[in-house]
Amino acid sequence: MQLKIMPKKKRLSAGRAPLMLFLCQMISALEVPLDPKLLEDLVQPPTITQQSPKDYIIDPRENIVIQCEAKGKPPPSFSWTRNGTHFDIDKDPLVTMKPGSGTLTINIMSEGKAETYEGVYQCTARNERGAAISNNIVIRPSRSPLWTKEKLEPIILRNGQSLVLPCRPPIGLPPPIIFWMDNSFQRLPQSERVSQGLNGDLYFSNVLPEDTREDYICYARFNHTQTIQQKQPISVKVISVDELNDTIAANLSDTEFYGAKSHRQRPPTFLTPDGNTSRKEELRGNVLSLECIAEGLPTPIIYWIKEDGTLPINRTFYRNFKKTLQIIQVTEADSGNYQCIAKNALGAIHHTISVTVKAAPYWIIAPQNLVLSPEEDGTLICRANGNPKPRISWLSNGVPIEIAPDDPSRKIDGDTIIFSKVQERSSAVYQCNASNEYGYLLANAFVNVLAEPPRILTSANTLYQVIANRAALLDCAFFGSPLPTIEWFKGAKGSALREDIYVLHENGTLEIPVAQKDSTGTYTCVARNKLGMAKNDVHLEIKDPTRIIKQPEYAVVQRGSTVSFECKVKHDHTLIPTVTWLKDHGELPNDGRFTVDKDHLVVADVNDDDGGTYTCVANTTLDNVSASAVLSVVDVPNPPFDLELTDQLDRSVQLSWTPGDDNNSPITKFIIEYEDAMHEPGLWHHQTEVPGTQTTAQLKLSPYVNYSFRVMAENNLGRSLPSEASEQYLTKAAEPDKNPTAVEGLGSEPDNLVITWKPLNGFESNGPGLQYKVSWRQKDGDDEWTSVVVANVSKYIVSGTPTFVPYLIKVQALNDAGFAPEPAAVMGHSGEDLPMVAPGNVRVNVVNSTLAEVHWDPVPLKSIRGHLQGYRIYYWKAQSSLTRNRRHIEKKILTFQGSKTHGMLPGLEPFSHYTLNVRVVNGKGEGPASPDKVFNTPEGVPSAPSSLKIVNPTLDSLTLEWEPPSHPNGILTEYTLKYQPINSTHELGPLVDLKIPANKTRWTLKNLNFSTRYKFYFYARTAAGSGIQITEEAITTVDEGKLAMASRQVDIATQGWFIGLMCAVALLILILLIVCFIRRNKGGKYPVKEKEDAHADPEIQPMKEDDGTFGEYSDAEDHKPLKKGSRTPSDRTVKKEDSDDSLVDYGEGVNGQFNEDGSFIGQYSGKKEKEPAEGNESSEAPSPVNAMNSFV
Repeated sequence: MQLKIMPKKKRLSAGRAPLMLFLCQMISALEVPLDPKLLEDLVQPPTITQQSPKDYIIDPRENIVIQCEAKGKPPPSFSWTRNGTHFDIDKDPLVTMKPGSGTLTINIMSEGKAETYEGVYQCTARNERGAAISNNIVIRPSRSPLWTKEKLEPIILRNGQSLVLPCRPPIGLPPPIIFWMDNSFQRLPQSERVSQGLNGDLYFSNVLPEDTREDYICYARFNHTQTIQQKQPISVKVISVDELNDTIAANLSDTEFYGAKSHRQRPPTFLTPDGNTSRKEELRGNVLSLECIAEGLPTPIIYWIKEDGTLPINRTFYRNFKKTLQIIQVTEADSGNYQCIAKNALGAIHHTISVTVKAAPYWIIAPQNLVLSPEEDGTLICRANGNPKPRISWLSNGVPIEIAPDDPSRKIDGDTIIFSKVQERSSAVYQCNASNEYGYLLANAFVNVLAEPPRILTSANTLYQVIANRAALLDCAFFGSPLPTIEWFKGAKGSALREDIYVLHENGTLEIPVAQKDSTGTYTCVARNKLGMAKNDVHLEIKDPTRIIKQPEYAVVQRGSTVSFECKVKHDHTLIPTVTWLKDHGELPNDGRFTVDKDHLVVADVNDDDGGTYTCVANTTLDNVSASAVLSVVDVPNPPFDLELTDQLDRSVQLSWTPGDDNNSPITKFIIEYEDAMHEPGLWHHQTEVPGTQTTAQLKLSPYVNYSFRVMAENNLGRSLPSEASEQYLTKAAEPDKNPTAVEGLGSEPDNLVITWKPLNGFESNGPGLQYKVSWRQKDGDDEWTSVVVANVSKYIVSGTPTFVPYLIKVQALNDAGFAPEPAAVMGHSGEDLPMVAPGNVRVNVVNSTLAEVHWDPVPLKSIRGHLQGYRIYYWKAQSSLTRNRRHIEKKILTFQGSKTHGMLPGLEPFSHYTLNVRVVNGKGEGPASPDKVFNTPEGVPSAPSSLKIVNPTLDSLTLEWEPPSHPNGILTEYTLKYQPINSTHELGPLVDLKIPANKTRWTLKNLNFSTRYKFYFYARTAAGSGIQITEEAITTVDEGKLAMASRQVDIATQGWFIGLMCAVALLILILLIVCFIRRNKGGKYPVKEKEDAHADPEIQPMKEDDGTFGEYSDAEDHKPLKKGSRTPSDRTVKKEDSDDSLVDYGEGVNGQFNEDGSFIGQYSGKKEKEPAEGNESSEAPSPVNAMNSFV
């Protein structure tokens, strides 16, 4: 049985018993792992590891070194044969063998000659397991002979002849390299006309006078000896036919003279090879070189074809100006007929080369070393091919197998040796020799029969780290003979595997196709054969994969801007990633514009070279991930260039251009501009636009313009710079195409007509001598046209015209080339004069107190004496109905366009006396005024009183003063005053309405509540109704005694004795609260109301039942009455708005408190707030005043 280690793959499912993955299958061969420790212990036959080449050309000036290195266990010994017989190196003092090696060194530098040691050498390496032999090494010294002496006559030939300069170098070993140079060691120039052939000769298809020289020298370089040999110089002289006849006249007969016919051109003929056909043989794997060199005039061109086939594309090359065809790595398929064709203007010839490819032997299957266990089977196969078919012969330990010692375990079957039930004595080295007439192959292959217990070569306790969800490969490299079986266990107790599929490779490796976190653990590999057992533990850790959670994104940026790519990486916490950025799969440019931080790549001042693919690569020791994004750098296009004008006609030209780079943003359009160097130099005008796909434009031109053009390209980012200007193109002059525009006829005086127009510009003039023909006549008369030609101006004045008469007017352009087309007539009028008649029958209808409607009759058209522009009303307020003697202030004007005969006068003041008149208006001015018309406006409602203020506030009264309305708009009848109180929450109380006589400007309100805010509404009335109201707010004053007390408290609050007193009061309050709390806990709630009823204080009156207020409190010191008591309600809540003893009310509704030093810290806020204070549990310290009032 043949042994070959391991099965290919074996799948094991988790449903089996303990993880015991067995390796029990057919073995085809036993492979010895290249483990140094293992190789040191195993016996092994010799193997040749290094040897000199079969054809070994040596330098005769140096020592000869013939290499032969081999390995084996035990180390092999070496011996040599020379020309088939034993070479005793001990007898030759010049020959030494390297210790521990078979390499020979022949010392010919001290004495001896290299030729003495020419021959065929073969090395044998031998130990107890067999003998290996080297190739036959043929030793030959290199040779570089000199050229033989020869006399070279100068070559004289006529212009156009062909020429071959022979080289014929001496035969050397190896063959020399040929090249032609001159005396200055400069290579002679070669071309399609002059070239060197494969044989070294120099071929001239035809000679020229410049080929004349005396130093055509052929050189032969012998690379092996690093020498160059030189041929004698050859002299060549090329002369004309007449010169040639004079030169050789003395030596030739009349019939041998060259005639003029020699100068004529001729068809090609081949200089090499000869004839129409030739043959070429080449060996497989070599370079096939085919050559055809032709002469002729003009110089022929060479073409190559393969009959019935095509030339191999990737292996075909043309050399020597296509005169040489080379096919590398030639095979048998390249055999066939190749044809070279030489062609010039006078004809063509061809030559066929029949190519046959032979082959020295080459391996199909070379024999391989075979390691077997006792009683096992195996085969050695030696299969080679060649042309002709090679012969296979076997040797055993360097001896032909036919005469080698017999081995019953082997059988020869042609190119195969079959081994059956081998024993240790079957170990040997076998040689296979495949040979034909073109060469031979020799291969050594040993059969090594071993009996070895199992060995596990993988290091113990190896740690494998694998990324989750990837395959985990746990190695168990082993060796043994016979081949051991392999078992795998997981865990110290050999636990079974669950729900996973495992793959066992033939080299003992355990594969977990998809490793998970639970795959982590210790795995044990056990190897067994009949000679013993070995085991090894390895450890597996599963790591989280590295992921890019934020990938860089595609970016399009404009040149000069900044772009940022983001790359965020998530990884296993035990692995340290390195993040690298690449550009186009290479390193980032070494440029300060590129900055990389933790998660970003930033490119500043982006330029065109920065465009490309940027890749973020995150690497750990176990995995790597990458993500890419493309950066496109865009910008406005580059300017077009190469502007060209073609098809130049009088009125058109074609402009073409070459677009500039679009900078990665497609060009959407081209803008063409022109400059008129004659009329407006330096000023560019828009000509036309064409789509971005167009690079030509047909341009319309005007006569008598010196054009230059330029082109700009535009894309989505903007417009390019202009191109360079095109050449100038001056068009011919022609008559004007158009007449002036904006022709008008208007008189500036009653007796003239001013004709104006917009003149043509220089571009529109179409030629020199631009003038204008001005024509006019009355529209309604039978007069002929009156005309005048004026220079290039824009106005002409006709005098002596009747007032405001319609005229027909024409203005025609002309230049030196002729007149423009006949212009159309326009109508104008002579000068206007002021109207003569005023509008009549003026009527006024008063609509309301601020609006009146005016009507009038139109004036006759003839009396207007101009263009009617409208009617104008002058009106003014003469005096008030109340003050008849007041003068009017100013006149107002309203103009009504066109022929209207009525209009509205808005914005009048009520109860006023107005006067108006009406006038007609034309372009010259106003006509006379109509008779004045007087009208009155009725009363209206008054404006608001000019002012309202409250003076002299007291405890219960307020005095109001005001000024009457600035615009009473009638007779005031009365004033209305409304007012209502406002409480601390800004709620409004009942509204009181008073009527006050119109002649009053002061009023006092009495019986008001003290310290109360009131809001007042005040307005005036006329017979037309109520006017606009004015509002105001005011507060009655607080009790002065209480105010003084509060002031004293504020003053003494900063005194030390007062602070001490307050502390004592606070302590007393605390004691009272504690007593109350104890009593309530003993006997229920504290009966406050009962105690008050039983022990009524004579100074405290009971609460009134009708309004729920306290009785008056009498202070022992000032005896001033209070409106409300300050007693604390039974729910122990102090309502601040109910206490007059606090400064809160005086401060108009804020939470007034004192600081620790007794200073008042309240602030006016405009409102009062209710804040409950739960007895002594209040979170705020009450003010001293409130504290005392709470215990009254």
